[in-house]
Amino acid sequence: MNFDYPEGATPLDPDEARGLLLSHITNRTELDRWEQENIVEAETWAFRRAPRDILTEDFIKKLHKRMFGTVWRWAGEFRATSKNIGVPAWQITTDLRNLCADCATWIEHGIVVPDEIAACFHHRLTAIHPFPNGNGRHARLMTDVLLVHLLKRPRFSWGSGNLINAGDCRQQYIKAIRAADGHDYAALMQFVRS
Repeated sequence: MNFDYPEGATPLDPDEARGLLLSHITNRTELDRWEQENIVEAETWAFRRAPRDILTEDFIKKLHKRMFGTVWRWAGEFRATSKNIGVPAWQITTDLRNLCADCATWIEHGIVVPDEIAACFHHRLTAIHPFPNGNGRHARLMTDVLLVHLLKRPRFSWGSGNLINAGDCRQQYIKAIRAADGHDYAALMQFVRS
């Protein structure tokens, strides 16, 4: 299997790569196609009706499993290894619980506007990077589920381009995420509705 990673992508370690359920896949293009088919099914499930307990560890895992479960054996399981991004593996559960609790508080008390809540949620979820792979796609779908079902807002447009392959849209997204790492959310707020 030839894994060509675009800028900002999380490389798989050899054990994670062996978790591929589809032995006929030989390159990244084929992998992306199979993953995308699985993601479309997960989107249908997530938006068919409002899921319960969106801001929970269980729902976060369930959505990842729905997105990647026909492709990866480890789908829906938190990573156990260090990556080029993300908190230490032992800290994932605590950081996710804190994120969900913070987000619930923001919503309950109307501390910030809905789009800002969603952008902050997205940034923190990508920074935690809970899974071996698929974190950006998962965080975007989680954010859209949050927007539609809890904040009663339309989904983000996410730059209206391809964020999986290398290109201008992906570069703008990564640049906006990195700016948010420094507590500057202006670029991310602009990007998500562009």
